[in-house]
Amino acid sequence: MREQLNRSLRDAMRAKDLVAVRTLRLILAAVRDRDIAARGRGEDAISDVDILDLLAKMVRQREEAAALYEEGGRTELAEQERAEIGVVRAFMPSALDPEAQRAAVASVVDELGAKGMRDMGRVMAELRRRYAGRMDFRSASQTVKDALAA
Repeated sequence: MREQLNRSLRDAMRAKDLVAVRTLRLILAAVRDRDIAARGRGEDAISDVDILDLLAKMVRQREEAAALYEEGGRTELAEQERAEIGVVRAFMPSALDPEAQRAAVASVVDELGAKGMRDMGRVMAELRRRYAGRMDFRSASQTVKDALAA
């Protein structure tokens, strides 16, 4: 994943794609920051799954910022945020549709033998491990609650 990000940064610099260059530099800086924090805890560099989580967080932040900019009448800044979202999403696997998400939740609940709300943490942890960057865990949380309540 890191290699792909660095290669894309070089390509964007050659193509003089300023939005991509700026966004990729932000991504790589965030990855380096997380690597440094991990080393401080005595761990190795962060994994590709952690990078995908980071990318998903960056997308959420930019979506929220774009919405706020639009509310404030700053459409040019909202467009910048959306352009950055496009660059970040290019490195993420395709997201699961709602039906596939429900099926994934049902599968994990069955595999773990989860029976009630006390098992929600185990189910969510397994979903994060399997579907990092591909699932919206805010909506998945509600899907898990519904599945465990049934």
